[in-house]
Amino acid sequence: MNTAPPNWYPDPQDEGFLRYWNGTEWTADQVPNPAMDTTDQTRDAVPQAEKVPLFGTRAYAKRQSQELADALTENQRLQAQLASIGGLEVAELQRLRGQLAAQIIDQQTLLGSLRTQVVSTREEQVLQEIGIYEYRHPLSDAVAYRDALKHLQGEIKALARRDGGAIEASLTWTVNGSITEGRKMIREYSMLMLRAYNAEADNLVRSLKPYKLNSALERLDKISITIERLGKTMQLRVAPYFHELRRRELGMTADHLEMLARQKQAERDERDRLREERKAHEELARERAKLEQQQQQARDALTALESAHKDDTADADDLRARLEALERAITTITDQEGDIRIGHVYVISNIGAFGEGVVQIGMTRRYDPSDRIRDLSNASVPFRYDVHALFYAEDAAGIEAELHRRLAHKRVNQVNQRREFFYATPAEVRQHLQALTGQLLEFNELAEAVEYRQSLTVPRDTSQQ
Repeated sequence: MNTAPPNWYPDPQDEGFLRYWNGTEWTADQVPNPAMDTTDQTRDAVPQAEKVPLFGTRAYAKRQSQELADALTENQRLQAQLASIGGLEVAELQRLRGQLAAQIIDQQTLLGSLRTQVVSTREEQVLQEIGIYEYRHPLSDAVAYRDALKHLQGEIKALARRDGGAIEASLTWTVNGSITEGRKMIREYSMLMLRAYNAEADNLVRSLKPYKLNSALERLDKISITIERLGKTMQLRVAPYFHELRRRELGMTADHLEMLARQKQAERDERDRLREERKAHEELARERAKLEQQQQQARDALTALESAHKDDTADADDLRARLEALERAITTITDQEGDIRIGHVYVISNIGAFGEGVVQIGMTRRYDPSDRIRDLSNASVPFRYDVHALFYAEDAAGIEAELHRRLAHKRVNQVNQRREFFYATPAEVRQHLQALTGQLLEFNELAEAVEYRQSLTVPRDTSQQ
């Protein structure tokens, strides 16, 4: 009866022993073969150093006990080491696991963002190949145009992408009999022409001025016509709809720039008006203080005469008349400070600066209206203004507004209504003033223009030319 354990077979070199076969080769492990009547001589023939006692032998049991003891010792050592470093409780392990999970999510998000950037970069590269670049558009900060600009630029980019329809060309062109090569050449020429067209369009947008819109549109039309003429052989041209989108972009930009210019001009005009009002108030306040001081001096003098019982003399009468005049003057200044319609209407001209047949009609609330004329005759004009009319009115603002209305068709600046220049002669203005005021005490139709006329008589030195 064979009682050999699994994988133990008679040793090929000595059948008196069993040898272990690991499935690939014989090992050095040997035990006596219980099926053989092994003699003491046979057992003595096997070197004792080569015998490895296994299975049921006392030495085998001892070795198993030793291995188990070693395993228990190693387990205790590992537990002691874990305890020596503080140990990690379940909550701490969960926290670390949560941190690792959050880091994984962050890295996955970053990876997705980088992939999106790669796609976006590729798209930008394609657009740059056809001449569409990201730059600070004049409408970028315009709230009213922001959404419309975004939609328009989206349409432009969609058509400008490869085979998007920005360029129309023949699809049957062949190169060396190959339609594929022909389409490749058409695509390359299309990209080249579209790049030139977009570069010109972007340059027009960036350098656009409101008053140059028509010339900019004409220039864009010319580049489109030129591309169509150069690509006539291949039936290549800029798509009409794409061209219309770029024209619309120019129109929107011009509208915004014009509105912006008007707004800035209105702000400058308002600052000038406030500065003029401030000067008027300061002058009126100074003049009223001076009149009040004179009034107090007259009162003191009259009181002295009354104390001396000389209030019936000519000096006392003069002081009373002076006090009445001062009171009227102070009342007038007070009324003028409180009513913005009270002031002086002026009609002036500057032949040397604007030529004949141009007048300026305005209103000032300054106490001395001549100061306003002197301010206008500053270094911004080559010659001083000539005054045709300068008169006080309680409704000066209304007279000025009515004169502007009657001469509106003769305005020099039809855009900015605060520019008070008109193509009219002083005689025409005088007729309107007489109709509005009923009486006009003084009006000078002749412009002296002394400096201008003298400058015409002075010979010019041309030796430096």
